[in-house]
Amino acid sequence: MIRALIVDDEPLARERVALLLGEHADFLVVGEAGHGVQAIKCIRSLRPDVVFLDVQMPSMSGFDVVEAIGPEAMPHTVFVTAYDAYAIRAFEAEALDYVLKPFDDLRFGRVLDRVRRARNGEGLPGAATRARPTQHLVARMGGRMRIVPWDEIDWIAAAGAYVEVHAGAQVLLVDDTISGLASRLPAALFARAHRSLIVRLDRIVEVKLDPHGDGTMLLTTGDELRISRRYRVAIDRHLGRI
Repeated sequence: MIRALIVDDEPLARERVALLLGEHADFLVVGEAGHGVQAIKCIRSLRPDVVFLDVQMPSMSGFDVVEAIGPEAMPHTVFVTAYDAYAIRAFEAEALDYVLKPFDDLRFGRVLDRVRRARNGEGLPGAATRARPTQHLVARMGGRMRIVPWDEIDWIAAAGAYVEVHAGAQVLLVDDTISGLASRLPAALFARAHRSLIVRLDRIVEVKLDPHGDGTMLLTTGDELRISRRYRVAIDRHLGRI
């Protein structure tokens, strides 16, 4: 059983998270807190496995709560907030995830899967068992910023001075280059398929090659993308061709 604490100064927001958690038999809400001081007391007395923590609260913010508890003693933390401006700071504070209100059941389900993986991989929270922060990109959505975890990315394409990150139904802009991203993304998950294209390897379901070694690949998303023979080594290795 994964023990959860909900911290938010809005009762309706706490109720929303509690209702969603109640639909999952492996989660148990052990307490709720409406402000930071109460949250600190609950974390120390209830010792939850995960805290769903609002950012902006009266007198004490969610970040103040994390600082008061200390990074070594803080349970897995999921920030649940209406403000996207704190996303980067949240991951610097070793948050497991950062969820913007309003969120749907699918997004919250992904959060719970991430909590399960962290909990099952490291056991109870603590210095020796804390999960490392989720690896991610920072994408722009108009005047807003969004954290995009690697496990949500399907493929990436060059787009002038930026790159387009295709994540499910969304296409997000990242201020970077294909070469810059290729050097930072894990080679076990992503590969260059073309000079202007990066693909997540486990999204590939079919590759068609022409006599010259170039061709196309079909992804689980239904997208059909180009593949260049110059960049085929990692993809061939993934498919067991070499």
